[in-house]
Amino acid sequence: MERLLSNEWIQTIANYSVTILMLIVFLAIFETVTKYNNWEEIKQGNVAVAMATGGKMFGVANIFANVIHQSESLLMMLMWGSFGFVLLLFSYFIFEFLTPGFNVDEEIGNDNRAVGLVSLLLSIGLSFVISAGIKG
Repeated sequence: MERLLSNEWIQTIANYSVTILMLIVFLAIFETVTKYNNWEEIKQGNVAVAMATGGKMFGVANIFANVIHQSESLLMMLMWGSFGFVLLLFSYFIFEFLTPGFNVDEEIGNDNRAVGLVSLLLSIGLSFVISAGIKG
């Protein structure tokens, strides 16, 4: 397997495939922690949900991009990428905790674009912080 992964083309395909698979898994997890159905809301034109979901997608991809640079194996990539995702997910709960005046999920579900934008920027910004700390 190591010999196969030593080929840059194969390694790129492997990194890409693992990242896409993990993005799907992580989006499914995000779906379970939010009170709204991401894809149904996006289908109906809810821009706040689209921004929040897009921020999560960017955040996960950004974390994996850094993990790919830092990790020497697919297993380490999965471990560090999953750890980064857990931190990103925790950030969403912190956002909810830091806004006691309103419920983030409800506001995003109601297409409050200001809250969706803050969620997007929080996911993107913290993904850079998380990525910087990964030593893989």
